[in-house]
Amino acid sequence: MTRFRPFALLITGGLLAGFVMVDVRAQDAPASAATAAAHPVPMLDLRKQAPVQGNPQAGADKAAVCGACHGPQGIAIAPNFPNLAGQSPTYLYVQLKAFKEGQRSDPVMTGQAAPLSDEDMRDLAAYYASLPAKPAGKADASSRGGQLYLSGDPVKGIPPCQGCHGPVGQGPQPRWSSAPQPAWHTFPRLEGQSSIYVGKVLGDYKSGTRGGSTNGKVMQGVVESLDDTDIQALSTYINTL
Repeated sequence: MTRFRPFALLITGGLLAGFVMVDVRAQDAPASAATAAAHPVPMLDLRKQAPVQGNPQAGADKAAVCGACHGPQGIAIAPNFPNLAGQSPTYLYVQLKAFKEGQRSDPVMTGQAAPLSDEDMRDLAAYYASLPAKPAGKADASSRGGQLYLSGDPVKGIPPCQGCHGPVGQGPQPRWSSAPQPAWHTFPRLEGQSSIYVGKVLGDYKSGTRGGSTNGKVMQGVVESLDDTDIQALSTYINTL
């Protein structure tokens, strides 16, 4: 027995929809799962990731499609998309790399990242990093979200977010010492990201949907003790930073 099943193919500049005929007697989901289990996607190890550089002008020429979701100046057009302007270039690069290599999955970004070369990813990252970030808001440090972000919750085992993302969400500052330190440039700028986007990301870490990198594994441990109320409070606070 055969049926026509709808499919959507992502292409540069838009979405091409159509139909493809498939034999539903032979479902390939179990085989695909077995194949994935036999060939797992390797963890993206960011502990020794070097800072990334690229050509911002070349990136600007390659960013036309990106602006459809992330805005022409890197400020997202809708709250379910992240702002890219002013972000760490290394963070942007490793996210594109994760989409391309399979450590992250998204219906749109997986397809958009697939044809990008390493040079393309570096240039796009450099371009968005060069744009002015979203202006700062007025966050209430006394709110539950502010308390979690700045001080954590020792009783629940929740560490403060500012330890890695900086006191105002603009990214961390390296702590110079002789001891080994994380690759700070791989941590994202959070200031001004929408509460809807931040809430989704925290939820993805908590559910295990996202976590294909060493940084992702750290975040899974951080959000483990956050309940839905905490996630909402943190998301709101970060949006107002």
